[in-house]
Amino acid sequence: MKKLKREDLRNIAIIAHVDHGKTTLVDEMLRQGGVFRENQVVDDRVMDSGDLERERGITILAKNTAASYHGIKINIVDTPGHADFGGEVERVLKMVNGVLLVVDAFEGPMPQTRFVLQKALEMNHKIVVVINKVDRPDARPDDVVDEVLELLLELDASEEQLDSPVVFCSARQGTASLYSREQGTDLKPLFDSIINHIDPPEGDPEAPLQVLVSSIDFNDYVGRLAIGRIENGTMRQGQEVALCDHHDPSICGKARLTAIYQFDGLGRQQVEEAKAGDIVCFSGIESVNIGNTVCAPDHVEAIPFVKISEPTMEMTFSVNNSPFAGREGKLVTSRHIRDRLQSELKKDVSLRVEDTDSTDSFRVLGRGEMHLSILIETMRREGFELQVS
Repeated sequence: MKKLKREDLRNIAIIAHVDHGKTTLVDEMLRQGGVFRENQVVDDRVMDSGDLERERGITILAKNTAASYHGIKINIVDTPGHADFGGEVERVLKMVNGVLLVVDAFEGPMPQTRFVLQKALEMNHKIVVVINKVDRPDARPDDVVDEVLELLLELDASEEQLDSPVVFCSARQGTASLYSREQGTDLKPLFDSIINHIDPPEGDPEAPLQVLVSSIDFNDYVGRLAIGRIENGTMRQGQEVALCDHHDPSICGKARLTAIYQFDGLGRQQVEEAKAGDIVCFSGIESVNIGNTVCAPDHVEAIPFVKISEPTMEMTFSVNNSPFAGREGKLVTSRHIRDRLQSELKKDVSLRVEDTDSTDSFRVLGRGEMHLSILIETMRREGFELQVS
């Protein structure tokens, strides 16, 4: 099988601790990458699309977007910065060839930077270090560069990863520079570092189709949508495909692709076909799940999928039987709660739900307080009423 490099494409993930300016940086990359019209009014932190994300200023769900620079498309995956959403992080890193490590120019590397960076280093991804918020009056960019280097040494980074380029940015002002004491004028140095340092994706467009599903979405019109990177082959609309799984041989089946989308700015653009290296979103396979491989029916071969870390915390979700029951929500029965938890399982690979001795209670296992509290608050806003313990 001949591996061809897609020089017209780069797939990167952005990793950072909460509130280090990652989402603001993506905003500016999209602006300067020509995604928005000159006169278009755009919200700040446009990638934080959920109400909870905007209120808390954190990224909960990984999201895909794309900018272009000198004719090269840059697929950008915005990853959560909190260890509780590690399941999101682990699977999206399978789609990319390198990462932008965004670090605050005053705070330096923080614990959650460490967690996600370790995952990227284990996958042998190339790193571009971005020292952000250099316009802060208390910024200490040179010291922070040393701290990042120490962290890379602690995490057993390879010599190539230790030799990563460093870019000094002010995401708020939309500027970047290769020198800590020099104010940039735009993000050109950052884009150049991505193009020159991050490897283009490889794959054989003539080989049988292989796509690892890294994320799941749902649309009322087309149903279940799978998101992943095409490892090999070419995907075409209407094509017959087979489904398999590396860890579970019982998963098998055939389906026909009804629609294929590529990420373009903040939207999705429907395309007739996509080639090896592209990150795509596609519909037509109702039973598809995260970790499954979509492949050619005459060449069924599953791609190994990274094992998601086990849950660390358990809660019991029950029907509200307190004296105040029925005052806040409309969805109050055990059937409502069970159906909602089952639908969450389809999108969240870090979550586990188990039955208990009581038909009115469920054991819900997650990656931490933040992980489960976000689920509870989301359900509450959707009109569910429940008690937790």
